[in-house]
Amino acid sequence: MTLTGLYVPLITPFDERGAVARDALAALAHEVLDAGAAGLVALGTTAEPHALADAERRTVVELIAEACRDRRAGLLVGAHTDDALRALGSDVTAALCLVPPFLRPGEEAVLAHFARLAEASPVPLVAYHVPYRTGQELSAGALRRLAGLPGLVGIKHAVGGIDADTVAFLADVPEGFAVLCGDDAYVSPLLALGGHGGILASAHVAAADYAALVAAWRAGDVARARPLGHRLATLCRALFAEPNPAVIKAVLHARGRIPTPAVRPPLLPATPAATAHALRYVDQLVPA
Repeated sequence: MTLTGLYVPLITPFDERGAVARDALAALAHEVLDAGAAGLVALGTTAEPHALADAERRTVVELIAEACRDRRAGLLVGAHTDDALRALGSDVTAALCLVPPFLRPGEEAVLAHFARLAEASPVPLVAYHVPYRTGQELSAGALRRLAGLPGLVGIKHAVGGIDADTVAFLADVPEGFAVLCGDDAYVSPLLALGGHGGILASAHVAAADYAALVAAWRAGDVARARPLGHRLATLCRALFAEPNPAVIKAVLHARGRIPTPAVRPPLLPATPAATAHALRYVDQLVPA
């Protein structure tokens, strides 16, 4: 199994009472799949899982899993503990597991952590490497060793740029292991270096364009991919001008796709200025 293409880490929309807006979530799932996404991510960072009750998390996974079953699409689920992994159903393509945050245990400990999780997990794992959040760097050599662990099928690569380790790792990725970009602004250059796809929150509002970008780079169509990548990089900077997913939710609400733009604490709603700025770019790229 090699994961390729666009995966959309779905937000959790809330209704006027503050509850999970089930119909809106199901509609979002089908909309991005209709636009060309290869799969969906449930309970990623964009879904605000820290602020969801256990019952709400189960609801979110069930709704997204149903859409993926209907469309025969891939399903990744954020699961970072043994208990969370054991709760995953057979319809889950892979679990998205964060590199241990805050402790900075070192590369050997990270590799041991993923080897232990993979051995116990009922589904394959995708490592989520985001050192500007976790505090744990991984060298190209460590990434290559991680890719060679049994049960690891991919990595969400989000290092805040294209650094020397990224270039070295992509020059020699083990066969069958997927490198999925997790930094929306850098997806085009990562794909140009040989990445397999992306887990991209910006695709909530431009899924067809992101799917086309992945397909163009995978086909070697530089003439199509390069200008599209530049346009999408400008869009995603506007969508991430304030902490994710506040601006994305504000844009989706303004477009009538979710009932409210609400986020849960400690996040704050997007400011009117950031929302208006993002909408100008969205309107240019994705006309209503």
